[in-house]
Amino acid sequence: MKTPIYLFPGGKSKAVTFSYDDGCIQDKKLIEIFNRYGMKATFNLNGAAVDGRDWSTSKRISADQIKELYAGHEVAAHAEFHAGLDRIAATDVIREIFNDRMILEKAAGVPVTGFAYPCGQYSDQAIEILRAAGFEYARTTEYSAPVRYIPDDFMRWKPTCHHCDALQRMDAVLNETRPLMQTLYIYGHSFEFDRDDNWDLIETICQKLTGLPDAWYCTNIMLCRYIKAIRSLVSGANGHLLYNPTAETVWFFADGWGMSDLRSIAPGETVEF
Repeated sequence: MKTPIYLFPGGKSKAVTFSYDDGCIQDKKLIEIFNRYGMKATFNLNGAAVDGRDWSTSKRISADQIKELYAGHEVAAHAEFHAGLDRIAATDVIREIFNDRMILEKAAGVPVTGFAYPCGQYSDQAIEILRAAGFEYARTTEYSAPVRYIPDDFMRWKPTCHHCDALQRMDAVLNETRPLMQTLYIYGHSFEFDRDDNWDLIETICQKLTGLPDAWYCTNIMLCRYIKAIRSLVSGANGHLLYNPTAETVWFFADGWGMSDLRSIAPGETVEF
């Protein structure tokens, strides 16, 4: 019996994703750069800023800009007032999470089921509430995850690195030639590029990452759902049957570490190998 070795969509071995917080006006310039190089990103927004109820509204993206600006990327939640979810009452956590989701869904016109913890602060209680509110993942700021890292629990998802460390961390991905699943997950805040006067950094990162033949450029929710689809596959008792009950097509090497028999299994399909 050979155990399948799974890959990203299209048989790609590398997944590249970005996550940027707070909905700052600098997102406009960042998205222009991402779109130019074919990158995909997730943008985590605060509802109170989106609808003009916080002190920094003039420096944030407004509701009427969201649908057009973030087209092709993911809009995710970041708590209505950016409150630390580990230090407020359960009812306040519920409001921070659910109000944010409703505001963002109205503006974006799509379900919002991704989340980033404000300042990386969370608790077991917050995670339970996020699950109950229909969120599929939540990102922490506990980075330096290895490139082979896939979270056991997507409600405690660690990125690979902040963009200030990306050039150093990228080499492990770029230099890997074996067809093994690796994830490069870069996060930050777009205002930091103005503050640090280093827009050239994100340009360089994107230049190095663009057009890689073995890379899948995805948003956080795309990556989360794909990994969950792999974990949802049903294997036959003899190890030679595989059923896909999900809505995702999953790619794998059917000959295990032989890595020559690349297959895909469509939604609802059963394959024998």
